[in-house]
Amino acid sequence: MSPPSTRRIVAAGTIGNLLEWYDFAIYGYFAATIGRVFFPAEDPVAQVLAAFGIFALGYLMRPLGGVVVGHIGDRYGRRAALTFSIAAMAIPTFLVGLLPGHETLGLAAPILLTLLRMIQGLSVGGEATTAMVFLVEQAPPGRRGLVGSFCSLAATGGFLLGSAIGALFAAVLPADALAAWGWRIPFLLGLLLGVIGWWIRQVIVEEAPKERAQTSPLAETVRHHGRAVLRVAGVTIFNAVGFYLMFLYVVTWLQTVDGIAPARALEINTVSMFFLLPVMLLSGWLSDRLGRRPLMFVAMLLGFAGAVPFLWLMHHPDPALILAGQLALVVPAGMGLGILPAILTEAVAGRVRCTAVSLGYNIAFGVIGGLTPLTAAWLVARTGVDLSPAWLFMAAAAISIVTLLTFRETSRDATLPP
Repeated sequence: MSPPSTRRIVAAGTIGNLLEWYDFAIYGYFAATIGRVFFPAEDPVAQVLAAFGIFALGYLMRPLGGVVVGHIGDRYGRRAALTFSIAAMAIPTFLVGLLPGHETLGLAAPILLTLLRMIQGLSVGGEATTAMVFLVEQAPPGRRGLVGSFCSLAATGGFLLGSAIGALFAAVLPADALAAWGWRIPFLLGLLLGVIGWWIRQVIVEEAPKERAQTSPLAETVRHHGRAVLRVAGVTIFNAVGFYLMFLYVVTWLQTVDGIAPARALEINTVSMFFLLPVMLLSGWLSDRLGRRPLMFVAMLLGFAGAVPFLWLMHHPDPALILAGQLALVVPAGMGLGILPAILTEAVAGRVRCTAVSLGYNIAFGVIGGLTPLTAAWLVARTGVDLSPAWLFMAAAAISIVTLLTFRETSRDATLPP
């Protein structure tokens, strides 16, 4: 495969993840404004909670989205699934930017916002896994780890892009203009990313799976590949818990436990996420040369052994020590995220690959990972131990280490399982 073709495949596979996490970032950034626009004005706290509640509801749609988009990918081909998923993300993102608020539509405004977020949740559930399957399937032999790591790279890049766009508009627009109409522009820009992604995915040449599911991909997965789904979920738990704990919940933890100012906490977190990018690419590249299992074991063991000391390092008022602790956590987290697309895709049969990977992945990220911040906050409050969130990371690493023992090394395989 020539380099231009590989670049085109990478662009097609990653553009949806970029858009998905771009939307994630801008919604979170403007959650307070969205609450004021779409919900009654009696209680500002209730407005924010309602806005985040709708966000969570969309997130809970991920497992269903994995089934829907996975079915399309296994039955009708990867390009059809990827085209559907990017449209289901880009169009609702654009419509959120156009949707009138509560003053204009009344109760219909939050209802319509909820429906749009639910559609986006369907897209999120299938986009990440179908894109990673597509990238690894289309990658040249000996480069599946590197090419697959671009999927994780795009997710982090989309989050950083959304945060940067949100911060830019907040900096250049007066506060009243930002609240009145400026917050809508980043959502409207999401359509541009969607159109570019849709076009790229239309012009790629897709190699259809050699063998497609003869019955419903979901039914065949449940009946004959349930163990594969559990293995996918088990090895993904390390990455799901680690990411949500160390790069989402930790921003709140720094403020409530260490007393760090919100702006400083976000600054430290953003710098750390930036350094995730080269770690993911390097780990994907190394996994093609040194193997998936050895590097994944190193990442998980480092996460298990380093969770408490690295979090302890962050439990200081000095921003330099906090940054050092989070950068140390970047290493195991980035290694796991970089290797994950290849090791999961190589572990599942081709005819149900999208469905099985989507189910297992979304169990880990959508359910277990999604509950991680809440569980971590409960642990701190219940035990009074500020470092107790590290126990979750250690438990996740232990589960994934045991699961990884059931995987065989696949980096040297010339072809993927049929």
